[in-house]
Amino acid sequence: MPENPYPTEEPASGLSRRKVLGAAALGATALAGLAAGPGRAHASARPAAVPVTRLRERAVVVGSGFGGGVTALRLARVGVSALVLERGLRWPTGPNATTFSRYADMDNRSAWLSDHSVIPSVPKTWTPFTGVLEAVVGNGMTMNCGAAVGGGSIMYHGMTLQPTKANFAASMPVVADLYDELNLWAYPTVARMLGIATIPADVLATDPYKSSRLFLDVAPQAGLTTFRVPLPVDWNFVRGELAGRYQPTYTTSDIAFGVNNGGKHSIDVTYLAAAEATGLVRVQALHVVRDLALDANKRWVLTVDRINTAGVVQEKKIITADAVFLNAGTAGTTRLLVKSRAKGLVPGLPDAVGTRWGNNGDRIYAWAGMTGDPGTVQGGPACVGGSDPRSPIPFTVVHAGSPALPPGGKLMTVVGFGIVDPVGTWTYDAGKDDAVLSWSATGDAALQSLIAARVQQIAAAGGGVMIDTNNGAPSTWHGLGGVPMGSAVDRYGRVLGHDGLYVLDGARIPGSTGACNPSMTIAALAEHSMATIVRQDVGRVF
Repeated sequence: MPENPYPTEEPASGLSRRKVLGAAALGATALAGLAAGPGRAHASARPAAVPVTRLRERAVVVGSGFGGGVTALRLARVGVSALVLERGLRWPTGPNATTFSRYADMDNRSAWLSDHSVIPSVPKTWTPFTGVLEAVVGNGMTMNCGAAVGGGSIMYHGMTLQPTKANFAASMPVVADLYDELNLWAYPTVARMLGIATIPADVLATDPYKSSRLFLDVAPQAGLTTFRVPLPVDWNFVRGELAGRYQPTYTTSDIAFGVNNGGKHSIDVTYLAAAEATGLVRVQALHVVRDLALDANKRWVLTVDRINTAGVVQEKKIITADAVFLNAGTAGTTRLLVKSRAKGLVPGLPDAVGTRWGNNGDRIYAWAGMTGDPGTVQGGPACVGGSDPRSPIPFTVVHAGSPALPPGGKLMTVVGFGIVDPVGTWTYDAGKDDAVLSWSATGDAALQSLIAARVQQIAAAGGGVMIDTNNGAPSTWHGLGGVPMGSAVDRYGRVLGHDGLYVLDGARIPGSTGACNPSMTIAALAEHSMATIVRQDVGRVF
């Protein structure tokens, strides 16, 4: 496809180790929009009897994040009505809003049906609620996931990074030949829709961004080429905070659970808003998809629980559809398909379902006691980073501010990620009726050695020490894979051998996205795939 199919598309508009680890984890939590520690999810309670509703749909989109938002809009643009199912809530924001939990008064809005905080340094308990973050605990790795209308775009910092052609090919060799098309129009389309911009010089020069300036000063001494991170942020909202018009949120990095002040171009206010404005897309929140099956007529059948904010089932829905687009996030999509295969609900699913999962190389470090002044308040989102194009394994290092800086000490969060070997697998556990992740540290051991050496060079250049906060407790905010392109789906996300079933989220990307955080590549691949799907499959498959 040589040309952009959407040329006129516009956007919708004294240190203790515990305190060090907690503050660093919270900084990285907001960086990725995902929790840095495990949270125990409660099974949804089911009343003695709930109504059962049967529905018929042409197209159903499961999940409303980067893949789901793109999918819904592109279906609507060609006149296809679509139902979007999202397990989480819709979270409207605005200047000085109180929509999201803040660090200082963290409550159950921060966690998905968990009875306690997902932040290691905050030992709070509460009544479970359908909050924004869930920790999926596996063997050797905890994967942290967003739950909201807009998916992970609600609580991530917003780093919108495009990999180089070489790094893209190293992560996804099976679709390496697509890069030129993605670079020509798909990546630029995402950039326009999300309204990305780097931190302006006047904002970077202010006191809350001392830590970002310090990173830019020191990182080159460790051999890194620094850059400003493109972000989907209206910087006038940050200027409003600096001027005292809005309560500090960006300027204190108090964005781990979402940005109360607004100004963030998340999927709910860009892609999904544009899709809903067509009148052809309905988004239904608090809808949890439990199973996916194929009926005797070769139609797709979704078993769905409509829940309340306590997780109690209010209604069961049986939805039959001609096409299902799985965008429930890497964990959500993979778990559904692994379950469907193990329970015989979808005969003939590829053997590769449940394979080639990776953690995008995520690692959090706490940089403590540096010589320079990182400030007593650290602004966000994560707006500066560095990389080394000569590294034998590509990686990126960024600085993320923390809203929880311990008094009397100097602390910064430094996060690394890069290209990994996707050795992770998901297997069905009949006792849990769920798929469980298993990860071997061999998948990113070589990368982590390189990242560890480089952050130690940062500490050597800038003073202080680097502490690996993931040592003994690996976690990721950027899990990728489980339904890989080439062996489980084709290059356009079509599940092999199963017409009308698609995977367009991070589950189809094997393990990493070219030493970048995944959001932009997930969305760009979804744009590219949908351009082909609406041309070839609409009117033929569904």
